Amino acid sequence: MFSRRLKWPFPSNRLSRLLDDKRARGARVLDLTESNPTRVGLRYPAEAIGAALRTAGAAAYEPTARGLEQARTAVSEWHARRGRPAAPERILLTASTSEAYAFLFKLLADPGEHVLVPRPSYPLFDYLAALEGVRASAYPLNYDDRWSIDLEALERACGAATPPRAIVVVNPNNPTGSAVQVGERARLEEIAAAAGAAIISDEVFFDYLDAPGAAGDASGSERRAVSLLPPGAGSAGTARTGGGALKFVLGGLSKSCGLPQMKLAWVIVDGPDDRVGEAMDRLELVADTYLSVSTPVQQAAISLLAIGEEVRTAIRRRLDANLDRLRRAVGSASACRVLGRDGGWSAILQVPAVLSEEDMVLDLLAQDDVLVHPGYFFDFPREAFLVLSLLPGQDMFGEALQRILARIDRR
Repeated sequence: MFSRRLKWPFPSNRLSRLLDDKRARGARVLDLTESNPTRVGLRYPAEAIGAALRTAGAAAYEPTARGLEQARTAVSEWHARRGRPAAPERILLTASTSEAYAFLFKLLADPGEHVLVPRPSYPLFDYLAALEGVRASAYPLNYDDRWSIDLEALERACGAATPPRAIVVVNPNNPTGSAVQVGERARLEEIAAAAGAAIISDEVFFDYLDAPGAAGDASGSERRAVSLLPPGAGSAGTARTGGGALKFVLGGLSKSCGLPQMKLAWVIVDGPDDRVGEAMDRLELVADTYLSVSTPVQQAAISLLAIGEEVRTAIRRRLDANLDRLRRAVGSASACRVLGRDGGWSAILQVPAVLSEEDMVLDLLAQDDVLVHPGYFFDFPREAFLVLSLLPGQDMFGEALQRILARIDRR
């Protein structure tokens, strides 16, 4: 009597069963998979957040499919301050980026059609696509000092007998930390336009790019991370017609402001004006069917975006400190290697492949009370990689890292 969109039942794996057992027995687990910034000991301005919501007028309900104009204007101004302007009329609000994907898959693809998603990447796209009756096909990221899009493979995938309806780009990617470079953006748009595919650029981590010149950072004009929303795109008075890829750039309070509890995200539409106009009209119809975004959060958007500046600064300090500690701890003499990255909330540790990734993470949890993600969780093409969240407190991160390296050295 149930749909076949998702496989069910979904059995728990050995790692999750061991973790449940550890926690049931009260073990102190050093969790380097944590991705929730509200649970890592950062100071949150709770009074300011509460005041913003109280001032917003929680009793009011203003159903607006695209989102309240004042909230879209706040998002527009927030982007403009970052050199990526977007006119309010090209912005649509959603409750989350997951919902934004759901809306866009409904907009762009009919049941049975497919979208291209990166591999390695966070294992959410298969579920989001399946729930919309759409297939997710992979295009590869290659590693050569940095992860980057395999543009030749992407072009071949777009030239297949059944071209994709959309190309998903996570910029910077989770967990590889790889961002679209200035030398890649134009080629990516050319490939999408030739295939008649839209680009969905998930830029929730874009405010967490590593500082230029930092240890392990790339240099040179062709190795500069760029948004898929270039300067001047989507601004008033910048009419464009003719060819070119239709682009949807995603952002939200969850990552950019470290406020996942506020449930406000957005889609910025860019490209030729005629296509942008039709896309916005169709998206508005989809959004009007659900009206999922909370009115108080929209009314408080300008205050929440300002509050997020403080939270984001604290997150950046935490990420930088833990990444620096990781790089110094591994060093040149270690058998491990910290892979190059452009930004994000994770780091990847390549370790000697003396055990399978599954056995390695099970050993770390069973014997050292350290929880990490194995590379296969994100569809890495080979072993052996450990994915470490850089969000945890510095003392706990340092202790967990010490245990990881000691375990590997004992091999």
